[in-house]
Parts: sequence; structure tokens; C-alpha cells
Amino acid sequence: MKHRKTSAVVIDAMVIVLCSGLVIAADEEPKKTEERTQSTAAVPDAVNPALLDPSLAREKAPDAFRVKLETTKGDVVILVNRSWAPKGVDRFYNLVKIGYYSDVAFYRVIRGFMAQCGFSPDPSISAAWSRAKIADDPILQANTRGMVTFAMGGPNTRTTQFFINFVDNSYLKQHGAFAPFGKVISGMDVMDSIYSGYGEGTPRGRGPDQARVAREGVSYLRKSFPDLDYIIQATIVESPE
Repeated sequence: MKHRKTSAVVIDAMVIVLCSGLVIAADEEPKKTEERTQSTAAVPDAVNPALLDPSLAREKAPDAFRVKLETTKGDVVILVNRSWAPKGVDRFYNLVKIGYYSDVAFYRVIRGFMAQCGFSPDPSISAAWSRAKIADDPILQANTRGMVTFAMGGPNTRTTQFFINFVDNSYLKQHGAFAPFGKVISGMDVMDSIYSGYGEGTPRGRGPDQARVAREGVSYLRKSFPDLDYIIQATIVESPE
């Protein structure tokens, strides 16, 4: 009984952190190992205006489409289905289309749970999107292995942070409107290889402090957590037949 109670406490702690500090910021300063610097893409000089003004990125997404995440460990393909979570899918579609997920770190990776990302390498971009919260979607799918879901800081607070489930985390529906909007259809082995050595974030673990990521951005991550893996870029591949 004691073991089951302890496990429940650990799970609750992970969920609490999943729901905290998710709408802040990040910076860009390529200070990492030479190999990793060469394999990650910096935010381009010609910034899409929508990156700093979320009101310019409100297109309706297709009913279904694929997104390829080019990561520092290989490619991951996500099949996105608008009927699962319309508001979340529209947000993800627009973020990918404007190039938001470029040089974005998997800064919180917990084996037996999930891999989370979503801070822009530019703090001004993350700050702008932190105020662009979207309403919750009904939960129509379970957070099973490979499902892709926005993180949140309470009701109606989704912005840019998303996570990919490593295992069956269906219990998350008891802790908030964690509505999956897509599923990894290729490259889950790549996700399994994403660096997880830092584990949970500060103060519960050795991983990055989200508040510092907000203030100092990717320079903090590269200096203090050089082994993190990144999304080099995310692109819309095509709509399935």
C-alpha cells in the first residue's frame, strides 16, 4: 500500500509540473558543442511577422495533415487530425506554418512519461505567444504512447508547449483537459532516443528551470544542459489521401 501511495505522489508531481510555467519565453545564442551547433537551426534573420504577433496566425487547419519534426536524433512524423481537437490543431498548424518550432529544445524528457518542448529560442517570440492562450478542447482521445498533446497551466491556457507520450498516460484526463491532437506515425524510436539524462526540471529534478529558460532562453539551455536534443525545424508535409 505504501508503494502505491508513493507512486501516486510521484505521478501527481509530474502532472503538476506539466501544468506549470508553460507560457514564458526563450532566447537564442548558439553555445553548445560544435557538433550540436552544426545540427541545430537558428531562428532566421527574416522573422515571420506572425512570430511576434499571434493575431496574424489564425488560419483554419486542414481536416488532417502530417508534420515532420527534424530533430537532432532523426525525423519524427506526426499525423494531425482536426476532429480530435479543433482548437489545438488550428494552433499547432499555424505554429508549424510560421516556423515557430525551429531550434526548439526537448527540455523536459522523463522516461516512462513524456517528452516536452515548446519554448522558442527567441524570448520575445515566446513572450508574445505566452499571452495567446486558446480555449480547451473536449478530450476525445487518450494520452497513449505516441499521442501528441498540448501542455497547459490550468483551464484554457494552452499556448505553444506540447508533449509526446512515451507510455499510456490516460490518467492525465483526471488532471486537466489534456486533449491529444495528433499521433506519431513514424519515428517513435527516434523519440525514445531523445536525451533524458536531466529528467524532471528544477526544483524536483536536475533538469532546466522553466523560469530561467524564460529569462535567459536557449543560451541557458546550451550552457547548462548541453546534451539536450532539439527540433531543428518542423514542416507540414502533406495532407493524407
